[in-house]
Amino acid sequence: MLIFKCKMCGGSLNIEEGNSVATCDYCGTKQTLPKLNDDRRANLYDRANHFRRNNEFDKAMGIYEQILAEDNTDSEAYWSRVLCRYGIEYVEDSATKRRVPTVNRAQYTSIFDDADYKAALEYGDLHQRKVYEEEAKAINEIQKAILAISQEEDAFDVFICYKETDDQGRRTPDSVLSNDLYHQLTREGFKVFFSRITLEDKLGSAYEPYIFAALNSAKVMVVIGTKAEYFNAVWVRNEWSRYLTLIKGGSDKILIPAYRDMDPYDLPEEFSHLQAQDMSKLGFMQDLIRGIKKITATESAKPQVTETVVVGAGSSNIKSLLDRASLFLEDGDWASADQYCERVLDQDPRNALAYLGKLMAEFRVKHQEGLADCAEPFEENSNYQKAARFADDNLKATLIGYNKSIRERNEHNRLDAIYNDAKMRMDSASTEEQYK
Repeated sequence: MLIFKCKMCGGSLNIEEGNSVATCDYCGTKQTLPKLNDDRRANLYDRANHFRRNNEFDKAMGIYEQILAEDNTDSEAYWSRVLCRYGIEYVEDSATKRRVPTVNRAQYTSIFDDADYKAALEYGDLHQRKVYEEEAKAINEIQKAILAISQEEDAFDVFICYKETDDQGRRTPDSVLSNDLYHQLTREGFKVFFSRITLEDKLGSAYEPYIFAALNSAKVMVVIGTKAEYFNAVWVRNEWSRYLTLIKGGSDKILIPAYRDMDPYDLPEEFSHLQAQDMSKLGFMQDLIRGIKKITATESAKPQVTETVVVGAGSSNIKSLLDRASLFLEDGDWASADQYCERVLDQDPRNALAYLGKLMAEFRVKHQEGLADCAEPFEENSNYQKAARFADDNLKATLIGYNKSIRERNEHNRLDAIYNDAKMRMDSASTEEQYK
């Protein structure tokens, strides 16, 4: 019997060999279990789940990736990656005392379309799939509510990321410096997200919808810190790592680290390619504001683009992402192909080739022509419908042709089967009644 920690509350679970689902004696929550072949695997999961329970989602994600590198059929590792991607934190329900999910990293992509969620369902057993589907439904409802609120929010120019209080609950110097920057930027006419002020009338409400909206709309993030541990504080890191993910995904955004009273070499490694600013230097504030003005002015000066239907790449970055997705499809790495297509759609929601790539990943097709070999037509598939909707005439005709070929082949096979069955009956008939 292995001892494994509850992924919701951290209590000890006694796991019988062969079980894939268990209920925690401490929090009463039903949960799925990973493949635990040895103590090493159990320790990896305990460590990863510890980070995830403490909202250190990036650290946890790295360990789950290590587990999948050793066994790419472990459904629980795929599901755990989903929990990290959406920033799922389990909090105690005051009525039932059970743990329920909250979303701390909302995404535009529905959990039902997440490649890791699909992989978890593919590799999980019947009991695991039932739990995954129930949790996904709950997470999807929370996310829909977050997106509905965030869409009502005004766009921001600048997001100030900082640590508000220290371990004793006292206000940090970072908060004071951020407050200074906030007021100077607002005097210059910028719309600034500064949690101390922006969220003060949201007390008692979930902050995620407003943070999500600000992260996605702000063209500039300034990360302010006076200590290495403040830059790496859980919620500070979560904010700037999400912003960096948007940048890596192709979003036209700039992150500016700003430090004071510390060695710049102690900044997070993820900032090594960025131009950090020393706040103690004379004229720092004026230089920073001038830089932000240039960035936002460049954005506002861009010509307005009328709505167009995009079939091709559209930009060098999107073309690169589509090329990577194509290579993943050729290698049979369906999850990665789907994720790269999602990154394209985050930038260009009407890209027909991205929807085509998602369709191919879903049907495990390495080359586009292979769609004609699918067992059944796919007219009702949402990825096909969007690919056809946004495609040019040539691609649309090609996709329609694949479905036509499938229907014709299936009809031919059906008639063939009827003919062969009738012939077999005729060949084996020995009485007049059997010939009828």
